[in-house]
Amino acid sequence: MSASPADVTAEASRRRSFAVISHPDAGKSTLTEALALHARAIAQAGAVHGKGSRRGVVSDWLDMEQARGISITSAVLQLTVDDVVLNLLDTPGHADFSEDTYRVLSAVDCAVMLLDAAKGLEPQTLKLFEACRVRGTPVITVINKWDRPGQEPLALLDEIEQRLGTLPTPLNWPVGIAGDFRGVLDPATDTMTQFTRTPGGATVARREELDAAEAARRHGREWRTAVEELELLTASGQVHEQAEFLAARTTPVLFTAAVLNFGVAELLAAITSLAPPPQAWQDVQGRPRPVDAPFSGFVFKVQTGMDPSHRDRVAFMRVCSGRFERGMILTHGASGRPFQTKYAQSVFGRERETIDEAYPGDVVGLVNAHALHVGDTLHDGPAVRYPPLPRFAPEHFAVVRARDTGRSKQFRRGIDLLDQEGVVQVLVSDRRGAQAPVLAAVGPMQFEVATHRLEHEFGARTVLEPLGYGIARRTTASATPAVDGKHGAEVLRRTDGTLVALFTDRWRMGTVETELPAGSLLPMFDTGGRDVS
Repeated sequence: MSASPADVTAEASRRRSFAVISHPDAGKSTLTEALALHARAIAQAGAVHGKGSRRGVVSDWLDMEQARGISITSAVLQLTVDDVVLNLLDTPGHADFSEDTYRVLSAVDCAVMLLDAAKGLEPQTLKLFEACRVRGTPVITVINKWDRPGQEPLALLDEIEQRLGTLPTPLNWPVGIAGDFRGVLDPATDTMTQFTRTPGGATVARREELDAAEAARRHGREWRTAVEELELLTASGQVHEQAEFLAARTTPVLFTAAVLNFGVAELLAAITSLAPPPQAWQDVQGRPRPVDAPFSGFVFKVQTGMDPSHRDRVAFMRVCSGRFERGMILTHGASGRPFQTKYAQSVFGRERETIDEAYPGDVVGLVNAHALHVGDTLHDGPAVRYPPLPRFAPEHFAVVRARDTGRSKQFRRGIDLLDQEGVVQVLVSDRRGAQAPVLAAVGPMQFEVATHRLEHEFGARTVLEPLGYGIARRTTASATPAVDGKHGAEVLRRTDGTLVALFTDRWRMGTVETELPAGSLLPMFDTGGRDVS
């Protein structure tokens, strides 16, 4: 039985979909695990066990992630807190995987930006914040690692305001300097939450609520300093206003020590109360489709290898409008063909279970959906297509070959799937042949991921030969013979049919361009017309 528009609207209002973004090593995966712990989705936080008994964090499920201690692919976790459903999308922090992070940001309604208390704003943090700004995505800022030595809190807020052009509005304030985290002051109640660590930080930290008098008695100077600093910020107008936050003009700020589970419950409460529920999505023509309209969904990620036993392929779809029911026959926006949704699952890290229904803001994993690609739209009822996602301009290029020619079938299968996922872009040419494709990447770590997965998921060990190119531009069929014949230049075809001209450097590109008709070399534009080359 299909849900009424009122039912869909009510269910959508309970959803909060958000991404956690940060520079590498800011503690993003640890915070993700801590949020899952506080939402009682897991019994212990694997990120903070001692080395002897440590298990991988639930959001870092690839063996390469667990071995290296970094996030290299996004992950989806669904948590329920009281009556609110949280769809948490963990993202890679490393700049080499920024394209994957951008895809995730296209599927959420809010972002949690994590800063290291000692390092403050770092280059990748700035890039990710700018991506949120372009999309108008509201951002909650978390200053993490307050259990370690770091900067002054007022200096960190000043840096946020000066470098991001966004007014930081503290929702709480640390009692104790960085490295001596006693608890947080709540300006709304003028009370203090005092934290006590648990063994190994594997379980929820003990909390004690203190009124102002008791906080002053126990913490003296540290409490008075916190009160004075917060009064200074309040006097300067740095107070949370929901409308300003939703308009992305301000960013609420909280302080945590995720590895100890200090301040995590406060962050969870802020997300459930402040993050916006799903809103109407705009189609390719800029027309909004309300959340209570007939079903529509947007594929923002494709992942293979989540189940090593079956080597299946999962398309992650954000529900944009209406109610999703497992088994419903939808229309594939790109081809107009029917699409069967019999194998639909909810995903928690690597773990999955069958899902029967979903609402706007939820993420559905469609298993073995080989017809679906990143940027595809599925819909029921009136046709709709949402804007496709951009392909970033690659800056690193390498030829890849199978070491064992007897494994060429597995090699080609692996290359095709990694290309569909967007792990790398794959470029081919008649001159190089199908067995020697060129991998194109934003950063070199993508090559490591690709070759690792080719070997361990597809049994195809490879040889990688870096190429001396550093610049990519779109080109035309008429210009291809002239460009392809130049020294330091080459034209290949991306698997979506785009002709891509590669050059060793900007000087070589400029020299070649002077000999070509106008418009022969074009930037690697994204779908909104912005140059991301």
